[in-house]
Amino acid sequence: MPNRWLCTLRGGFGGTPAREAALVAIKIRAGAAGASKTSVSRYFSEDRERLSPGMQTRIAAAAQRLGYRPNQIARSLKGGHSGLIGMLVADIRNPFSVAVMHGVEQACRERGLSLMVCNTDNDPAQEREHLALLASYRVEGLVINAAGSPDRELQAWVDEGIPLVLLDRELNAVDAEVVGLDNARAIDLALDHLQAHGYGDLLYLSEPPEQASPRQVRLTHFLQGVAARGLAGEVHCQPLMEHDALQRTIGDFLAHPGMRPRALLCANGNATLATTRALQALGARLGETGLMGIDELDWCELVTPGITTLAQPTDAIGRAAVACLVPSHGDGASSALRRHAPELIVRGSTRRPVP
Repeated sequence: MPNRWLCTLRGGFGGTPAREAALVAIKIRAGAAGASKTSVSRYFSEDRERLSPGMQTRIAAAAQRLGYRPNQIARSLKGGHSGLIGMLVADIRNPFSVAVMHGVEQACRERGLSLMVCNTDNDPAQEREHLALLASYRVEGLVINAAGSPDRELQAWVDEGIPLVLLDRELNAVDAEVVGLDNARAIDLALDHLQAHGYGDLLYLSEPPEQASPRQVRLTHFLQGVAARGLAGEVHCQPLMEHDALQRTIGDFLAHPGMRPRALLCANGNATLATTRALQALGARLGETGLMGIDELDWCELVTPGITTLAQPTDAIGRAAVACLVPSHGDGASSALRRHAPELIVRGSTRRPVP
């Protein structure tokens, strides 16, 4: 299997279902379970209840001694059910993706499903390739954090009756649920917090918004929000690896004449990290210059005096995605599952020194 795949799969000895059952039956009989090939096949299928309790106990004990678990891929070729959920992430190095993946995996485990994860590296060509590979594995549902615009390929999945959920990023041409952060509410929380702490001139920092719908929503709502609150707002959107350009932009913003305290609002974790480095290079004092980021990262509390963030409920988002694919009792069908409010974590970077 290519090393770009990250998989958690339940597997047995391999081969076709019939060959697998025959091999296991031989080994189990050798273990004194006294089971026929037919009985073994029934035990590892939906016909288990046709066996006597005593036979079920003997086969289970022998299988445990052998360390055997059925090969779900091979069995799916016969029964039509793979027990697999696929997940495509745009960048597996992104802490958000890893955190949501944990919630997805936990929800799959609770439902007796296995998770297969593919990283597209923000490459639309790899994304299309992974979609084809996941289809060949007959996954029973898909969670996708889209890198490109695979609208045609995903709509084909929908037309075939395979459930899918869009994680965070919307695709307007695909008839599917979207699960992620309530981006408008996040910006409102950020602006209200900064205004309440006396910051009047704001600089919004983001990667290019055209590449992801959440960035577009956050940027639009920021511009609307500062106007509605009587704040002054500027915007800087560019690839964050252009460190010199970012540092110049922040330096110019801090050097503007004016009396109102200034603050920087970062659209995601990548922007927060790049901005923190730029502020340190400029010698800016956090708090006196406000700094706030969307996405809570482990290092944010370690940078003196701590960086104020809006933490995404990543575990709840991952679980909600699986609930949309495979509803279980108690999940409900409320749209409240889809968009999740962030948690405001206040630290010293937005606490201005007392005059």
